[in-house]
Amino acid sequence: MVVFDKLGYHLPQGYLFNDINLQIKEIDRVGLVGKNGAGKSTLLRIISGAIKPTDGSVHVPKDCNIGFLTQDIRVDSEKSVLNYLLDSNYSLNNIQNRIAAINSALIERTDYESSDYLSLLDELDVLNHEFNLLDGFLWEDKVTTTLKGLGFDNEELSRSLNTFSGGWKMRAELAKLLVNAPDILLLDEPTNHLDIISISWLENYLKTFAGVVILISHDRLFLDNVTNRTLEISLQKIHDYPFAYSKYKSVRAEELERLSSAKKQQDKDIKHTEELINKFRAKKNKAAFAQTLIKKLEKTEIIELENDSVSSMNISFPLSIQPGKLVLELKDIGKSFDDNLIFEGINHSVGRGEKIALLGANGKGKSTLLKRITGELPGDGESILGHNVNISYFAQDQAEKLNKEYTVYETVDLIASGEIRSNLRGILGAFLFSGDDIDKKVGVLSGGERTRLALCQLLLSPSNFLILDEPTNHLDIQSKEVLKSALQNYEGTFIVVSHDREFLNDLTNRIWEIADCSLKIHHYGVKEFLEKVASSEPKEKVVERNKKEPSKSSNITYQDAKELKRKQNKLKNTINRAEQKIEELEEKISEMDAIVASLDYSDEEQSKKVLDQYQVLKGQLDEQMIIWESSSDELDGLG
Repeated sequence: MVVFDKLGYHLPQGYLFNDINLQIKEIDRVGLVGKNGAGKSTLLRIISGAIKPTDGSVHVPKDCNIGFLTQDIRVDSEKSVLNYLLDSNYSLNNIQNRIAAINSALIERTDYESSDYLSLLDELDVLNHEFNLLDGFLWEDKVTTTLKGLGFDNEELSRSLNTFSGGWKMRAELAKLLVNAPDILLLDEPTNHLDIISISWLENYLKTFAGVVILISHDRLFLDNVTNRTLEISLQKIHDYPFAYSKYKSVRAEELERLSSAKKQQDKDIKHTEELINKFRAKKNKAAFAQTLIKKLEKTEIIELENDSVSSMNISFPLSIQPGKLVLELKDIGKSFDDNLIFEGINHSVGRGEKIALLGANGKGKSTLLKRITGELPGDGESILGHNVNISYFAQDQAEKLNKEYTVYETVDLIASGEIRSNLRGILGAFLFSGDDIDKKVGVLSGGERTRLALCQLLLSPSNFLILDEPTNHLDIQSKEVLKSALQNYEGTFIVVSHDREFLNDLTNRIWEIADCSLKIHHYGVKEFLEKVASSEPKEKVVERNKKEPSKSSNITYQDAKELKRKQNKLKNTINRAEQKIEELEEKISEMDAIVASLDYSDEEQSKKVLDQYQVLKGQLDEQMIIWESSSDELDGLG
């Protein structure tokens, strides 16, 4: 599906990657990883055709459709969210418009036997068939389901897209890509603006996506659950691993350990060779031998290693002073913006040592509640801090509060105290500031760099109560591991908002959930919380549907009831047959999965035959699923 042929991309400071040869097949869901600046986003842009490689080429099939979600996406539309997506499938729209035009013409014409009239009927038949193949009758349901899965409420679907924030526009653009089902889906940090529930939905969607997926993400669990292959960009090369992130990381660590031993031996050999060269090059009878050693040294392929020591760093938040047993008390806390009620009547206390994850859909008031606790926002009720409580607050806009005239090093040097001062450079390295970076002025840093610096500064600030609003934004996986480890060892109390499930897992002992303008308390972990949410969704959907669709079986005649029963039996038989075929096909596909996983791609003819058979089975399964879904919906509609 995607072939890299001697691919390279060169910048003034050197190659990001060079002489890359590999193939990405239809069954691949690829996680693209590497340090910040390694070239991950650049590679996606090359595949999409947005930029050209400086060397080599990327080959994709001629009629291949590529969907690309970038981090810097710009969406500008006065259309409603729903119409923005409904109008996004141009083929479907053209067919619908032509069908409408033909139906209008047929109503007006009376030349029923003419060749023109019959020609229109034939064209209409063909168009209806194409419309059905494109899932046209399910199109609006598909769009609505996708938008709701990504967090849009019913009321929001009719709002103009331009009334939403950039994060919500990104969700709409992601939904647009998903519903149009491209052959290749390129996703650059797709979870950045999603809440924890929407991420789970997207994860499940991508698991069954029928095409190539190549994604960049700093969400380790998301990578593990979605991908089956990992490409790492490192030192101008792309390393290929046929498994998801965690397994790749384990295998890569073993490789690096072997390479490290080999490099030590190589360095020792090179040093010994250089000593021999220096010893013999001035002696006439040994000069030829010295030249031989020089040539040998020039041909030596030097082993290079990237520094991967950040994740092993042991950093702890300093505790300022031991507070009393009661850290925080909320009394009738509430907040409204004009007529928009965010939450009300929140009464709760926080004890010393509690580790709280504050969860809820975006826009439900998580950040607002944190600002009410810290006193940054006025509102109903009061927030009372306990005895000796020292708050350190990391807001989403914390980066804008840094002094732009200070250097990176000065920013943390002013805050740090005690033994931790001796390791300031190492701590800055954990947050991706190394070498000359630490001498840069804050004013020249990017938004992401400022956010990382603000978090590093917070880590060095003595406190006993941390309030963290999305602290993992702009952090790579290693830096998140450093932060998580520091929080796990923190002796104080904290409330954290994050959409990163891997980060929150085994970190907290309480969940605060904002829903229905109130605060619900759960005494279990994030994993169990998500399982409970997922298990409740189908029931809620049934209830919602039943509310919207009153029974259609009342006040009907005997003949109507008889006809209704006949239709119901026919649909039930169709559903039963589809279920049997789905079961058979899923069993065959499961058997094929094992065959495909061990396929020898060097035998192109045989591998193509197997993959074609595999795609035929998946196509048949999709057809039966459509039959089952449409028949089930029709049966439900009959009441």
